[in-house]
Amino acid sequence: MTVAELSDLRRLLREGDFEYKVVKNTLAKIAADGTSVSAAKDSFNGPVGIAISYDDPVLPVKKILEYSKKNNKLKVGVGLVEGTVCSSDELKVVGDLPPKAVLLSIMAGVFQAPLNKLARLFNATVSSTAYALEALKNKKS
Repeated sequence: MTVAELSDLRRLLREGDFEYKVVKNTLAKIAADGTSVSAAKDSFNGPVGIAISYDDPVLPVKKILEYSKKNNKLKVGVGLVEGTVCSSDELKVVGDLPPKAVLLSIMAGVFQAPLNKLARLFNATVSSTAYALEALKNKKS
C-alpha cells in the first residue's frame, strides 16, 4: 500500500476512535506472548497491521472490511475478536453484525417485551372489571 492509501485507512479508523499500527512480525510475536493475542501469533507473516478498539469489537472489523473492498491491496488474513481468532470469512460474518449499541437495545427490547405484555394483561383485567361494573350500574339505573 502507498503512504497515501495507508493514511486514508488511518483517517477512516481515527473517525471511529480506533488505533491502527503497522508492526514488525518479530515485535508482534514477542508482544503477543502471554496474552490473549498469542493464539494469533502464528498468523504474523508479511506486513502486519493491527487495529484496536476498546469499546466495540465489531466496528473496526466493519471499517477495515469496508476499506478492503475499495482498495484491493489490503488483504485481511485473520483477526482477533474478543479473544477468539477469526478467519477472513468469519470476520465477514462479524462485520455484518449490527453495532454493540444496537445489539444492546435489541436485547433490552427482548427483556422488556414480556413485562409489557404482563402489564397490559393486568391493565386489561382491571379495565374489563371497571367496564363491567359501569355497565351493571347503567343497567340498574
